[in-house]
Amino acid sequence: MAEPTSEPPRLSVVIPAKNESGSIAEQFAELDRVLAPLAPFEVVYVVDGSTDDTLAVLAREARPWLRIVRHAESCGKSAALLTGIRIARAPIVSTLDGDGQNDPAYVIPLVEALEKGGPGIGLAVGQRLRRGDGRFKKLQSKVANRVRRAILNDDTRDTACGHKVIRRDLFLALPFFDSLHRFLPALTKREGYGVVHVDVVDRPRMAGTSHYGFFDRLWSGILDLFGVWWLLRRRKRVQRIVE
Repeated sequence: MAEPTSEPPRLSVVIPAKNESGSIAEQFAELDRVLAPLAPFEVVYVVDGSTDDTLAVLAREARPWLRIVRHAESCGKSAALLTGIRIARAPIVSTLDGDGQNDPAYVIPLVEALEKGGPGIGLAVGQRLRRGDGRFKKLQSKVANRVRRAILNDDTRDTACGHKVIRRDLFLALPFFDSLHRFLPALTKREGYGVVHVDVVDRPRMAGTSHYGFFDRLWSGILDLFGVWWLLRRRKRVQRIVE
């Protein structure tokens, strides 16, 4: 188990969790083991309006690196990420989903890819080679990714993967909207930063069911896509010079 420390964390891991009580305990065990080389670190769980006992399970899992914040009502994944990143203390933030599909073992190569790229790199994105979802969900994600890449030219194969590592100050400078997390590569490039990609392998959910429906994603995704397209056209591209 990671030992308590008064040092500021090198890394903050932010995990939105809505009705994920069946996944939390196993995820905790993995985080404790896998993140040890990155100590000192912290993990911020954002309980997003859960109606199950997610909060109670978290409260029982005492760890020196654990921080918990709660939304009284569900606000969505992007809002949960914003809440967690606002209170995060490290300059670099890793995001994971609370359902256990993202293997924490990939946090280290993502952090290394970001740091190796230097201050001009703002975001490291996980690119799933294999997914733990059903065929229909894989198909809709494949189509959505192709359409998004064609319109936004963000050079990213898979933006829906929960595995991302981003500079905290960059995230907080981005224009906030619901589903922001799906457009981070394009918005990062809009701010003049580079994006790097790391292949990861997804897993099936540890427990529970997905919180997203097909039509929810379809209509809101179309509106968000063209909103981001408008944002990109309205912002003069910054040619960032790092000294």
